[in-house]
Amino acid sequence: MKPTTTSFFFITLVLLFVIFISHAPFVNSQTDSCSSTPSINGISFDITSFQCSSVWDSHGFILRYKETDSQVWSFVLSAPDNNGYIAIGFSRQGIMVGSSAIVGWGGSNRGIKQYYLGGHDSSLVDPDQGNLVVVSDTSSVTTQSSRIYMAFQLNTTQPESKLLYAVGPQGRLPSSPNFRLVQHDTMVSTTINYLSGDQSKNSQPYSRLRRSHGVLNMLGWGVLMPIGVIVARYFKQFDPIWFYAHTSIQSGAFILGLAGVICGLVLKDRIKADVPTHKSLGIVVLVLGGLQVKAFLARPDKASKLRKYWNWYHHGLGRVMIALAVANVFYGIHLGNAGNEWNAGFGVVLALLCIAAIVLEFRKWARK
Repeated sequence: MKPTTTSFFFITLVLLFVIFISHAPFVNSQTDSCSSTPSINGISFDITSFQCSSVWDSHGFILRYKETDSQVWSFVLSAPDNNGYIAIGFSRQGIMVGSSAIVGWGGSNRGIKQYYLGGHDSSLVDPDQGNLVVVSDTSSVTTQSSRIYMAFQLNTTQPESKLLYAVGPQGRLPSSPNFRLVQHDTMVSTTINYLSGDQSKNSQPYSRLRRSHGVLNMLGWGVLMPIGVIVARYFKQFDPIWFYAHTSIQSGAFILGLAGVICGLVLKDRIKADVPTHKSLGIVVLVLGGLQVKAFLARPDKASKLRKYWNWYHHGLGRVMIALAVANVFYGIHLGNAGNEWNAGFGVVLALLCIAAIVLEFRKWARK
C-alpha cells in the first residue's frame, strides 16, 4: 500500500477503536436482562426469586414481579435512564384514559408517584390519584449503571393484566409543587400472563373505526379539498369543465369529511375520549364546509354586483377551512399515537400539492 493509504488505514482503525472503547461501557451499562438478577440499592424487598419479562424490547424495559405476600404484589420496572420519566399503567381495556399509572424519574429531584390518567391533556393527569392501592413506604426509584429502577408494591388479589408502558421526553421531569406530567414521547399497550411471564402487544380497541376516522378526514378535508381549490384557481381556461370538476371534487370531499366526523363522534363515545380541542376543530371545519355548500347553492349570477363579495366570502372561508382541517388532521395523528409514518405520508402529499400550486401560480402570472 502507498504511505498515504497506509496512514489513512491505521488512523481509521485507531478512531474506530477509540469509538468502540468510549461506547462500550455505555452499551453494557444500558443493558439489563432476565438472565441475571442485578443487585439494586435502595429497594426494600428482595427480587432474586421474581418472575422476569422483557416487556418492551425496543426501549429496553424489563419488568420483575412476584406475589410476595397474601394479596401483595411487588414490581420492579427498569429501563435506560434517558433523563425522562418512565411509567407503567394498569388498565382494564388496554387504553390510557381511565387507567392508573406508577411514574418514576431520576435526577436530583427523583421521585415516584401514582397518577390517574383522566385524559390526553396534562391537566387531566392527576398526581397522587388513581385506583391502585400502593403499599406505603415501599415505593422507590434509584439509578445505577445508567439505568433507572422503579420499585413499588400493590395491595391486590390480581393486578390488571393489560399494562401500558411510556417514556417521557428528555429533561422534562415532574417537579414541585404540582408534579404535572408532560405528554409521553412514546408508549405501548401490552397484555401479560403473570404466571408464565409471556406478554403480547395489544391492538388498539376499535382500530378499524380509528383508521376510518383518520383516513376519511385526511382524504376528504386534507387532500381532496385542496385539489378542488387548485382546479378552481388554475384551470378556468377549460370552461365549463373546471367548474364541474371543482364542484364534484368538493362535494366528494365534503361527503368523505362528513363521514369522517361521524366516525370520530362514534369513536369518542365508545372509548370515552376526552379530546375537546380536536372535537371542536372538527365541528368548526364541518360547519365551514356546510356554509360552503350553502354558498354554492346561493351564489349570485356572474353579472350581479354581489358576485365580487360572494367570491371573497367563498374563497376566504374555503382557505380558512382547509387550514384548520390540515392542522386538525396532524393533531389527530398526534392524539392517536399513529406514528411518524402517518405524519410523513400526509406531509409528503401536502408538500406535493404545495409544489403543484406554486408551479401553477407562476404559470398563471406568466400568462398575464
